[in-house]
Amino acid sequence: MSAGFRHVAVIGLGLLGGSVARAVGQYLPDAVTTGYDASPEVRARARELGLADTIAETPGEAVAQADLVVLCVPVGAMGPAARALAADLPAGALVTDVGSSKASVMRALTEALPDHAVIPAHPVAGTEQSGPDAGFATLFRNRWCIVTPPADADPARVADLVAFWEALGARVETMDAEHHDLVLAVTSHLPHLIAYTIVGTASDLEEVTQSEVIKYSAGGFRDFTRIAASDPTMWRDVFLSNRDAVLEMLQRFTEDLTGLQKAIRKGDGDTLFEHFARTRAIRRGIIEMGQDDARPDFGRSDHNGAR
Repeated sequence: MSAGFRHVAVIGLGLLGGSVARAVGQYLPDAVTTGYDASPEVRARARELGLADTIAETPGEAVAQADLVVLCVPVGAMGPAARALAADLPAGALVTDVGSSKASVMRALTEALPDHAVIPAHPVAGTEQSGPDAGFATLFRNRWCIVTPPADADPARVADLVAFWEALGARVETMDAEHHDLVLAVTSHLPHLIAYTIVGTASDLEEVTQSEVIKYSAGGFRDFTRIAASDPTMWRDVFLSNRDAVLEMLQRFTEDLTGLQKAIRKGDGDTLFEHFARTRAIRRGIIEMGQDDARPDFGRSDHNGAR
């Protein structure tokens, strides 16, 4: 089978973990899957849903026979999760993750598992939903997965992990962990921070406007609320773990925002038009690369806004 993994253990069975388990079952049917989640309620629901061949009661039980372990927990929990399974992890198993910040995860996992192969990864895919019911097998299809191997990684193990994600339908790039964190600070982390801020401001205004903020929400604000509905634990950990890159990009954004503020105050329509025309081209590029849908309302259905 592709990538040669015979037994995949998934630790953390929320949106991403559930999707990994479902995708392995669909696209790598010869592989055995085991799953574990720290929540007894999630484990019970995962059994009902059949997310994996076996839902283990301990992390050690989940990984005891695994040759690939995928950690799908918040980035702040990576170290403790790895330490909890270290004693039972087979010597030859490859450990990876799905977190959206990589340098801090690399440090946490290599410190917790100094004698094991660790190659972090980040599938750039998701929805605002969370929990074991949120996952689906096609989540990663035609989405990017960024693999960030350490400098001393075995090229054969890197190739195995790349083949694994390609088998699940992802398009794979490899890059340095620090570079990944800078890129994602711009493309993912800063937009989420802005969305949380705007929706929080609107919430503060809600009392003043007597429900008009929600009643008259236009498409732009509605899309911000979708982003701001993302899992709060995950995003708290992302901002703290990728603090330096996020703060650098936030400073750049603040300077650009100040420039637009000055243009509006001065009535400088030329500057505004030039800026908007340039950013409109970015949107076209995203559509041309297949990373979103050009149809009205981004191709999302009217009733649920799902991607």
